[in-house]
Amino acid sequence: MPASDGTSGPAHRPAPETAPRHRVVVLALDGVIPFELGIPQRIFGRARDAAGRPLYEVVTCSVRAPGPVRSDADFAILVEHGPRALATADTVVIPASYELGPVYEEGRLTGELAAALAHIRPGTRLISICTGSYVLAAAGLLDGRPATTHWASAAHFQQLFPQVEVDADVLFIDDGDVLTSAGVAAGIDLCVHLVRRDHGTAVANDVARRTVVPPHRDGGQAQYIQRPVPEPRLATTAAARAWALDRLDQPLRLHDLAARESMSVRTFTRRFREEVGVSPGHWLTRQRVDRARHLLESTDLSVDQVARAAGFGTAQSMRQHLQTALGVTPTTYRRTFRTLTPT
Repeated sequence: MPASDGTSGPAHRPAPETAPRHRVVVLALDGVIPFELGIPQRIFGRARDAAGRPLYEVVTCSVRAPGPVRSDADFAILVEHGPRALATADTVVIPASYELGPVYEEGRLTGELAAALAHIRPGTRLISICTGSYVLAAAGLLDGRPATTHWASAAHFQQLFPQVEVDADVLFIDDGDVLTSAGVAAGIDLCVHLVRRDHGTAVANDVARRTVVPPHRDGGQAQYIQRPVPEPRLATTAAARAWALDRLDQPLRLHDLAARESMSVRTFTRRFREEVGVSPGHWLTRQRVDRARHLLESTDLSVDQVARAAGFGTAQSMRQHLQTALGVTPTTYRRTFRTLTPT
């Protein structure tokens, strides 16, 4: 330690100041699903900056004083924070629970839950995982906004909250300060997406790699909804997708993709949508947008060069697609994320 009594000693240089970590508070309700409760800690807790410092602080709280909270499994969870922790949050996450009571049945908050949510500061980012969206909707926080939930609950959710714009086909919806995800593992997709939004693709990919999950999943909930299938089908479109990903900088025709799987264009398009949840054209555009984002973040290529490498052909075409997908121009996107992500 440096000398503190006036005697000579090694020169003391104060440690450089670091910005406070983004605080994520997870609200554990009775009946909480342990898997979903653990997603925020697993994803946000793995995010590190270039020096290896944690980028988030994750804590869990209850609507009551610290103590046990029932889960839907055969064990309780000991929560060390009460509802006042919500007042310290930069982001609040509400995982699904099987004991929502009047929230699920009548679309209204209990007095205890309403009192807990009242601690949340204005401007705090709000996230729901699966049927945690019922809590946000019952609190009036989704009125007039797009939202999603588990596909099996979507019809009930829409009936209970007609003022919410429900989309049951997507994995998650980012509406700025309020984000909702579909069932179970879609909570992982949403949290990885937020890491990407906060700190760039490189950090998000590192988190995904460490957690052994894809940094981005194609399609939406449509691919997981159970539908009657006339007969088993062994053929898939996976090989065509892999082939296309290796050639995004080249013109890719639907006929060429179908030929890779020895299918007619009509059969390939139908099979592709069943497996991926979107059309081949939509999927290709999304892959090219992702390629462009990566190149804008991690290289010094000009906008024209990025457009060609991502398969858009011209900077104008890429600009239109990024504006539609991300709401920003390529130059604005690069300016934002090159300051967050080392090359």
